[in-house]
Amino acid sequence: MRNDSEATVFEREPVPNAIARLALPTIVGQVILVIYNMADTFFIGLSGSDAKLAAVTVCLPAFMFLSAIANLFGVGGAGEAARSLGGGNQKSAGEACAFSFWGCGGLTVLYILAAVLFRHPFLDILGGGDPEVHRYATEYMLITVGLGGLGTSLNMVTAHLFRSEGRSMDASIGIVCGSIFNIILDPVFMFVLLPEGHEVLGAAIATAVSNWMAFAIMLALQLRRRKASVLSFRLPLHTERGTAKSILSTGLPACIMTLFENISYACLDRLMMANGTAAQAGLGVAKKINMLAHATVRGLTQGVLPLIAYNYAAGDFKRMKRVIKDTVMIALTIGISCMLACLLAAKPLVGFFVRPGESLTLGMRFLRILCIGAPFSACAYTFISFFQAVGRWKNAFLLAVLRKGFLDIPLMFLFCLFSAVYGIVIATPTADLVCCLTAFCLYAMYQRKHIPRQVE
Repeated sequence: MRNDSEATVFEREPVPNAIARLALPTIVGQVILVIYNMADTFFIGLSGSDAKLAAVTVCLPAFMFLSAIANLFGVGGAGEAARSLGGGNQKSAGEACAFSFWGCGGLTVLYILAAVLFRHPFLDILGGGDPEVHRYATEYMLITVGLGGLGTSLNMVTAHLFRSEGRSMDASIGIVCGSIFNIILDPVFMFVLLPEGHEVLGAAIATAVSNWMAFAIMLALQLRRRKASVLSFRLPLHTERGTAKSILSTGLPACIMTLFENISYACLDRLMMANGTAAQAGLGVAKKINMLAHATVRGLTQGVLPLIAYNYAAGDFKRMKRVIKDTVMIALTIGISCMLACLLAAKPLVGFFVRPGESLTLGMRFLRILCIGAPFSACAYTFISFFQAVGRWKNAFLLAVLRKGFLDIPLMFLFCLFSAVYGIVIATPTADLVCCLTAFCLYAMYQRKHIPRQVE
């Protein structure tokens, strides 16, 4: 059995305390992850080049595809392992971990090979059609994805698996350390080791090195806890078909949501490209600032997912429902707070990354539009995590593709007919609102049908 401290978190600790213990380290890790992504933008912004800023923005979907792969195996593996532990099956939890780790590594290698071999058409599709932007984007992607991609995805999937047995602190240590390394190494490579004009290359090298260092820390943490941990990172010679299917079906909504999120961003950049480099640069900065709210809520929901899964498998529906209720309230508070901060302080927030000019003006306006969706996406994230935790992958999948892909991309093209600049951006909060309403309805239907009335 798991040690008494971890059993207390999942089974007996007051729900607010359990949420805080599991989610706070994950939130910190996700926030710092966004901050280190912002660090690249900040330091490259010092060059005063809109083309360099746009290049990093164009590469963001290519880099974040690694997150989609990590979420497929990480969220799925963490959910399956937590449910197995809740049912008292440690062996199955170990098998889920091993399959997730090596599956993530294998799929990442295939993605890296495809991205590097077809980098030029890939970057053109992502919005890197301008020759200068394309040149900078190519060198950034070759380093961050080509050389650092495997370390990035394995670092992420390992963090997910640590959370399945309540090790949120360990999960966040590697992410936080990697982010801190990146922030420190950015100016070193950009302004000290490399000559002037190579800021994009320097930022890329710092990112790749930092992620490999973070993964090394994750491995060290697992080695230190290997006797107490039920997780396994040995190459799986055999995995039960049911285990593999459960992992992939549970993780698929998280993967699709991340994948479509990046496809959505790519469409946004592609459509915005027609409005000039300044508009692309302003949009890139606005998106990264807006990501702070999403990252915070994502950290919260990732942290509580194993708690929901464990209590669901153990049959403690009353505790599970309390976890969901408290998580929704916390997520809403975070979303509303971030929205107000962006509305009221758009100029200093965007101005921190870009110099006064057209890109600053447009960035401010884009940020004020994007942030309106923060409270709605916060609720949607919570319900998506719930459905993942209880193995209702079809509901989670529906919400994932509704929020990003099936709704916002068509709306971009539709609203673009009314406003070539701002209509494209308005599609994002509109999709968040529709997804939030749908998520609430699906949860209400599930609760009425599957949760015993005595726990109401």
